[in-house]
Amino acid sequence: MKKKTWFVTGVGRGFGRALCEELLKRGHTVVGTVRHGASDIVHPQFVELHADVSDERQTHEVVAQAVAKVSSIDVVVNNAGFGMVGAVEEVSTVEARKVFETNFFGTWNVIRAALPHLRANGSGHIVNFSSIGGITGSMGNGLYNSSKFAVEGLSEALEVEVKPLGIGVTIVEPGYFRTDFLSSSSIQQAGTVIDAYAKTAGLTRSAVATRSGTQPGSPEKAVAVIIDAVESETPPLRLPLGPDAFARIDGKIHRLEREMAQWRTVASDTQFDT
Repeated sequence: MKKKTWFVTGVGRGFGRALCEELLKRGHTVVGTVRHGASDIVHPQFVELHADVSDERQTHEVVAQAVAKVSSIDVVVNNAGFGMVGAVEEVSTVEARKVFETNFFGTWNVIRAALPHLRANGSGHIVNFSSIGGITGSMGNGLYNSSKFAVEGLSEALEVEVKPLGIGVTIVEPGYFRTDFLSSSSIQQAGTVIDAYAKTAGLTRSAVATRSGTQPGSPEKAVAVIIDAVESETPPLRLPLGPDAFARIDGKIHRLEREMAQWRTVASDTQFDT
């Protein structure tokens, strides 16, 4: 397999770091971004740059820096993001905007910064990290779900727009993996707590701390699958990761099929009479 150059956001920890380490083991070159501080990755084929992807100007500058340092980028990975726990009514406008600024607008900023380079090359691949929460909503995760649903819609449209230009798109949808995503340093909680949601969103709040560090998924195994998928002859648009992700998607599909079958006839009879 030809060695490529990957541009990966959020490499300080979690999936970003694990992905970098696996790519370097396979002989690829990696340009990784961190928002604060520095990663502890040391390798001759690794370049670390600093950027807040929610800042459009910074994002365009860091992509330009990356191209200047490594000449060409083959794969762009939008990994940077964070979670928000709180009922839909509990999350404030400020909190919601912050989630979207990173999870959605950050992804969009990187895509727009990278596409002129990929288009000029006539090739490339864009990997957007979503989540199982980008396909199925769950109590206490409404605003996080919304930001990832937005990434899914953006990615679907992007795929059909850039495929004729020789560029592929893959959406990664992990279930529960043992990263620090659920730790207090990553996931955030709504500042408002409403007692009425104690048995729904409140249960999710309580579960976050106990689940952190006990998730069943191995990030190392997951990133190997991601790389294999991107390097395959027919990279998928969607790549769920983990049996829990597949189970939740199956559940949603079954509900969609059931409700469509129930309402198809009457809901289709909504055209003007001819």
